[in-house]
Amino acid sequence: MSLKVTFELDDKDLLYFKRSMKEVRVKAVAAPEEKVVEQASSMIDTVRQSKVPLFVLERIDKLASLIDMLSDEEWALADEDRKNVVAALAYFADPHDIIPDNVPVLGYIDDAIMIELVVKELKPVLDAFEDFMLYKSEEKSRNRSPDVSRDEWLTAKRRDLHSRMRRRRQALRSRNASRGGRGRPSFRLF
Repeated sequence: MSLKVTFELDDKDLLYFKRSMKEVRVKAVAAPEEKVVEQASSMIDTVRQSKVPLFVLERIDKLASLIDMLSDEEWALADEDRKNVVAALAYFADPHDIIPDNVPVLGYIDDAIMIELVVKELKPVLDAFEDFMLYKSEEKSRNRSPDVSRDEWLTAKRRDLHSRMRRRRQALRSRNASRGGRGRPSFRLF
């Protein structure tokens, strides 16, 4: 037997998550990137090895993608985006977040919610990285001129994707800014 529970977070609830993210970001500034990545990776491993609700497992791969984009030298993430990704990971590196992770069944609910918010915020970055990974994996099946080296080809693809990522991020920010007081307000974590 399973039980389906749905709930909606209002603006006040979302502000609570935003404040929590800001608190973690302040602490994360002093922490080396490697430590944040190591702790977030450890959390991901713990979640994958634990008996956690499916809705948590379904979201954890997005965190792994954030870590992958930091370590992929060919992706060459820009400094501003890199800082935002590390700041996002810092929340998941802290086992004493809104709901401590060691609370059975419920300990990762806040993490799942925060993953949703981070994915929404970093969607242009994640989409571009996922496309880049597809280019890398499908390189041999794509029509690449024999006169162009793999590095030149990937550099061109990365440049195009980074440009697309910046355009989409700007469009998202413009859409959120144009809403003004109408509809759901912009929710910026970073």
